[in-house]
Amino acid sequence: MKRILAQCIKEIAQFRRDRLTLALAFLLPFITLIIFGFAIRLESKDIPLIVQDFNRTNLSNSYIERLYATNQFIPKKWSGRNPIHDAIDKGIAKAAVIIPPEFSRDIQAGRNTTVQILIDATDVNNARVIRGTIQRVTNFFMQDHGLLPATNTITARMRLWFNPGRLESLYIVPGVYGVVLWIFPSLLAAIAMVKEKEKGTILQVYTSSISATELLLGKGLAYLLIAIVETLLVMGLGSIIFQIGIVGNPITLLLGTLLFLIDSVFFGLLLGVRSSNQNAAVQGVSLIGFITSLLLSGFIYPLNNIPFPLSLAPNIVPARYYINVTRDAFVRGTGFAGVWFDLIMLAVLGLFFFNVSRRVLSRMQLPN
Repeated sequence: MKRILAQCIKEIAQFRRDRLTLALAFLLPFITLIIFGFAIRLESKDIPLIVQDFNRTNLSNSYIERLYATNQFIPKKWSGRNPIHDAIDKGIAKAAVIIPPEFSRDIQAGRNTTVQILIDATDVNNARVIRGTIQRVTNFFMQDHGLLPATNTITARMRLWFNPGRLESLYIVPGVYGVVLWIFPSLLAAIAMVKEKEKGTILQVYTSSISATELLLGKGLAYLLIAIVETLLVMGLGSIIFQIGIVGNPITLLLGTLLFLIDSVFFGLLLGVRSSNQNAAVQGVSLIGFITSLLLSGFIYPLNNIPFPLSLAPNIVPARYYINVTRDAFVRGTGFAGVWFDLIMLAVLGLFFFNVSRRVLSRMQLPN
């Protein structure tokens, strides 16, 4: 135990003397939180919409006003021989509504009328939002003017659970915690391990009486403590800036965060053991750590959208399980009943990373 603590104290002393590493540990996670927290938005807003009204009556104007009253569309105007197609082809507008000349006459006569909708489906998700919004506006407009029955046999009363205000920050920010706390602790640990190789001090370790287990635990403890400080900084500022708080049992968040930070540190040590220089270590964290935590964790895209066999990869991505823990703690609040499996998987993956690192380092170390 004394050797582990001595190694831990040495690592923290070296960490404090390196200003670049200090910035990497505390400044960059905060910047990443701000960028991801404000920049990533899944809800489409301010969609440019162009309307060509050949009817120009109070009824057609009322329909157009209802489209813009959704606050999802912003009006766009374009002139030319074929303004509708030109605006969509050139990206000026993402959708177009063409109201025919007989629009109001057909409605007043009780006849069917056709409103043409053109949608830029380059972004499929955006196209679905546009289509659904215009369809809802059209149905409401028809019902408001007596073109649909005012009463229905079946009435669906909907209630939004957990996030009734539909705040995207409640979904995005807990996911950002998983990405940030996976990248930076693992990056610091990987760089620290590689520095031992570049400076040649790893040879002293190989020939000393300290075992591979003691070396990894000593370094891991040092960077776990640093990662805990990072977590307090990131989550504290995130709660203040984005106005989110814990709604469930805080014990699951505390336990899950501790296990996740251990995973992150041991993953970094594993990459450091396997890398020959800092560039290789940083690239390993960027390619393996960042991409998987961003794209294969459920942070932005649902995991069930990933096709087989790539859908098997998220099962060994710790960020996938930790993001479930954070979203439960900050949004759902179900506690152990909802995240017990995620906690077990975080513990299993941490043991896996540590054991692989220990085996690799033991093979490098000279026998005593």
